[in-house]
Amino acid sequence: MKITLITVGKIKERYLEEAIREYTKRLNRYCKLEIIQAADEKTPDGASPSLEEQIKDREGKRILSHVKDGMYVIALAIQGKMLTSEELAEKMDSLGVSGISHVAFIIGGSLGLSKEVLGRADFQLSFSKMTFPHQLMRVILLEQIYRSYRIIAGEPYHK
Repeated sequence: MKITLITVGKIKERYLEEAIREYTKRLNRYCKLEIIQAADEKTPDGASPSLEEQIKDREGKRILSHVKDGMYVIALAIQGKMLTSEELAEKMDSLGVSGISHVAFIIGGSLGLSKEVLGRADFQLSFSKMTFPHQLMRVILLEQIYRSYRIIAGEPYHK
């Protein structure tokens, strides 16, 4: 299976880059991984709700330019469905069994995802009702994808 992470913004912290490299290396034995970083928009302090929507729309257009036909799109969204690690593994496994060969996970910028991106998503996934930095979320997501593959393969992984 091919997994594509479509994310907004670049990773600036070295320790996060190292963690992403580590999980990318680990995932190589289970899937083909691609990470796409769409440019983010600077949000001025005190931005109005309408300006924030415009920023999300611009970022959303950049995200959607990387979404291809045939991709199963999973958008990370606070209002999405929360799954256990085992349930995520089951979902990933069932997608593969049903013939889906390309899954895209989308992580928005600091303001979240546009309505258009959420509308294109086949599934909305929430990791928590809490808000996480979008750069850190990449590491958390990659770890959970790796954990999913370990669970699917029946391989041990710490609980």
